[in-house]
Amino acid sequence: MKSYLLKGWRPGFLLLLLFIIWEAIVKMAGIQEWLLPPPSAIFSEAINGWTSFFSHFLSTIKLSLLGFVIGSSIGLLTAIILHLLPFIRESVYPLLILSQNIPIIVLAPLLVIWFGFGLLPKLIVITLVCFFPITVATLDGFKQTPSDLKHYMMMAGANRKQLFWKLELPYSLPAMFSGLKISATYSVMGAVISEWLGAKMGVGVYMTLASSSFRTDRVFVAIFAIMALSLLFFAVIKLIEHSLIRWKMKGDDIQ
Repeated sequence: MKSYLLKGWRPGFLLLLLFIIWEAIVKMAGIQEWLLPPPSAIFSEAINGWTSFFSHFLSTIKLSLLGFVIGSSIGLLTAIILHLLPFIRESVYPLLILSQNIPIIVLAPLLVIWFGFGLLPKLIVITLVCFFPITVATLDGFKQTPSDLKHYMMMAGANRKQLFWKLELPYSLPAMFSGLKISATYSVMGAVISEWLGAKMGVGVYMTLASSSFRTDRVFVAIFAIMALSLLFFAVIKLIEHSLIRWKMKGDDIQ
């Protein structure tokens, strides 16, 4: 974990350099703020308008977390069922892939027509973007179980339930957490998209109001907030991963 913190100054330094270049280009080119505001104007708006923005931000956090929990649970359950029942996997897996070819932004209006403007269509949107990475990653993790260990346990008299809980599931954890990290960042994106459907609060609503009034600085505040929230979710999942599968992390450090 310390190695990640020590390496963190590199992207931070690069980000600071990009902000400096951005500020200089906007100032020297005389670009109007409504078209492309400098970082100083964006950070100033973030500080001055934090009181009004915080309620929108908090609403998106709650929606993202709820959708992520539901999407993750469905994704894990789907992966376990498909793994334990191969004949169902052969029929359902292609349909899961096809479901990801439908753009969420196109499906969203249909969800509003079918389920209205309440919480349900928003949770469906987030679930759709979250469950697939977890399902695919976990299924791949089950396949990574060493066959020699599986044969050894079967020779020792282990049944199917014991094979799953004591061998296959532990070996699938690294891949499972990879899917969780992807879905955690997707949940924020899904929440913002769902808020565009029709909501009273949220970063998506804040962005819509800001863009309609040509407050580009507020649009960038919302974008940076979405990025920060996605990174936060990713970091939390990463910490949980480190605490649960230390044996895998130690092996990676040795390599």
